[in-house]
Amino acid sequence: MRAEHRSPAEGAGQPGARAAYPLVRVYRTSTSPYQLSMAAVAGRSGLPPELIRRFVALGLVDAERDARGRLWFRASAPSALARVQRLRDGLCLNYAAIGVVLDMLDRIERLETALRRSERAAKEPTPWT
Repeated sequence: MRAEHRSPAEGAGQPGARAAYPLVRVYRTSTSPYQLSMAAVAGRSGLPPELIRRFVALGLVDAERDARGRLWFRASAPSALARVQRLRDGLCLNYAAIGVVLDMLDRIERLETALRRSERAAKEPTPWT
């Protein structure tokens, strides 16, 4: 990421322009999408870390281990955990069945996306040249 540097005089004569004063230069040290710690995911989801570890072991939630063995999660992990809990509470499914249902829901989502994409492509006029 690149910090933007402008002097206060830049853009002063342009309507709606604001001067930017960079306070901190931010560097991303990792390009990994796994950036939430176990404590952050447990806090956001309201679930105990032991249960989250069990979900990871069952493959219901994606996580990555670092060199020290700590689990790191994607930003979407709390919503994935909530989805697992809704399936468990709402449909009284066991964890193996929840894995099958999640796979089916992901497959349905991919098929619907492909269908919408093909419908849009069919509506576009085809050039004759």
